[in-house]
Order: sequence, then structure tokens, then C-alpha cells
Amino acid sequence: MKRSERQHLRENPFAEFVFGLREATIGHSRQAAAVVLVIAAAAVAAGGYFYWQGRRTVNADAALAAAMTVAETPVVPPAPAGTPNQSAPGPGTFPSARARLEAALPRFLDVASAYPSTDAATTALYQAAGALCSLGRLPEAEQRYREVIARDARGVYGEMAQLGLADVYRAMGQADKAIEIYQKLSTSADTRLPTDGVLLQLARTYAKAGKTEDAARTYTRIVEEFPQSLYVADARDALGALKKS
Repeated sequence: MKRSERQHLRENPFAEFVFGLREATIGHSRQAAAVVLVIAAAAVAAGGYFYWQGRRTVNADAALAAAMTVAETPVVPPAPAGTPNQSAPGPGTFPSARARLEAALPRFLDVASAYPSTDAATTALYQAAGALCSLGRLPEAEQRYREVIARDARGVYGEMAQLGLADVYRAMGQADKAIEIYQKLSTSADTRLPTDGVLLQLARTYAKAGKTEDAARTYTRIVEEFPQSLYVADARDALGALKKS
């Protein structure tokens, strides 16, 4: 602005005020523009991150689905030797449940390794632990169940992993450790597991450990507290067997 114009503004208080306001606005506009640019850059970065995360989740879910497909492939045992019109099992089948588990296990572990920060990894680890347990690889199953519990302590997979861990201890002959977990799960107020089912496992573990009185009391709880339970018949049969023995 020319000196003569500035001099004129000084002689006109209102015009000087307007000029000052305009100059201040221009300054703030530049600052605002800079803020907008920063926000826009952050938004682009966040959008890229969420896009990457979304793609990663999609890929993890796809890998998990592929592993589940293997785990659910039909088992078609080969016909006994000498069977008339004997034919080889069809493609896309396994000759035994063990062969199917051995094929699915590395796929589940690959999902957990490739996508460690996803929900799919938690599911894959849980499935891997169950497969290891069924294959008799109990120390490895214990490790995987513990990983699931650490990842999802308060979630449904965390609870199911605790149940699986107790099953592993029972299979390993460590009844006291199994009983401790079953007792904790059966008395939890906010558990999503069926209490009657947990009690049945607890009672069976008591019986296996030779604690027949504790087993009888637990079976009785199922019969009396859960009369509509699917496990009532099993509990009554077990009670009858304990009384006879």
C-alpha cells in the first residue's frame, strides 16, 4: 500500500481499524491455511494407514478361511484291501482325521505368523492349539493356548483357551492344575462358557484323580442346578457308576 494511502487511513480511525482487521485476517488466513494443510496431510496418512490395515485384515481373514477349509475337508478312509471295485479316495479328501489335522496345522500357524496383530491370528492360534492337542503334542498345545489367553484374556477365545489348557493338563496327568482352572471358570460370574459343561469336565477330572467325593458332589450340582442341561444324563450315569464302585 502506498504511503499516501497509509497516511489517509491514519486520518480516518474507522478506515484504520478496517485496515488493521484486514491485515490481521490475512495473517490468520495464512496460519489457517497452514493448519489445514497439516490436517489434510494427517488425514491422508491416516487414510493410508486405515486402508493398509483394512487390506491386511481382509488378507488375514482370507488366509484363515483357507486354513479352515483344509480343517473341514471330508475324511474318506481308504477301502480295505481286496474290496471289490476298490477305488482311490476322491480328490480334495483326507484318508484320516490325523492327516487332515497335520495338513491344517501349518496353515493356522502361518496365519498367526503373517498377521500377528489381527483377530484372525487369535482364531488361528486357538485352532492350532486344538489341533496340537488332538495330535498328542501337548506341550506345544499348552504354549499356543497360553498365547491365545495372553492375546484375548477377557474375550471368548481367551476363555475357551483356558478350557483347552485345562484339558491339556488333564491329558498330561496334571489334575490339580486342570481342577484349578475348571473351578475358576465354573464360579466366574461373567463367563460366556456353559457352566454345566465346565462342571462336567471338573467332575470327570475329580474322578480321574481319585477324588470320588468331590466328583459326586459336582455331578450332583449338575443334576440339581441344571435340570434341563444336555449333560444331566451323563451326570446321572456317572453318579450311578460312582455309587456302585
